[in-house]
Amino acid sequence: MKKFVLTACLVTLMADPVESASLSKTYSYFTIGGTNLEEIEQELKRRGPQVTSTGARHPGATRMEFNTRVGYGERNGRCGVVEATVRVKADMILPRWNRRKGSDSDTRFVWDTLSADIKRHEESHVVIARNHARELEDALKTIRNERSCELAQEKAKQTSARILAKHDREQERFDKIEGINFENRLLRLMRYRLEREAGQAPG
Repeated sequence: MKKFVLTACLVTLMADPVESASLSKTYSYFTIGGTNLEEIEQELKRRGPQVTSTGARHPGATRMEFNTRVGYGERNGRCGVVEATVRVKADMILPRWNRRKGSDSDTRFVWDTLSADIKRHEESHVVIARNHARELEDALKTIRNERSCELAQEKAKQTSARILAKHDREQERFDKIEGINFENRLLRLMRYRLEREAGQAPG
């Protein structure tokens, strides 16, 4: 379940203080049909969000945008960052199944397990982004005592580029690990759901 990660960095010279890091999340859905697992799989491949870098479609995706605002200040002939805010906007794209009533109980059970895992996967991508946003904000605030604000701004750009590249690598690494462990993870989740439902059944 690879993601398309869109990053944007805006560095501006500001006089007014800016707020602390923030995260906003939105959810959008694509509808799939199918009354059995094979049909559902084909629907996900046909209707899932398309990743620009590979051209492939996936069961879920997260579009993310980083917006960085930096304020600079001069003192004793030196310039540095006095305020830095990193805002992350995440749009999670998830599947919605519309043929539940026409399917059997086993198919519904597997779908519930799978859809929950897809959502967990996308939420994990958002956590990775949020952690790197905090790292970027903290790193920007350490830029001090530069000979000019132009040099401080250049250092801020380099810092942003470095940490955003690190963020993208971490997202790719997470997808790779999740892809390798997908089948075993899904089996564990189904076993857990079965045990939970058995424990909730009336004696």
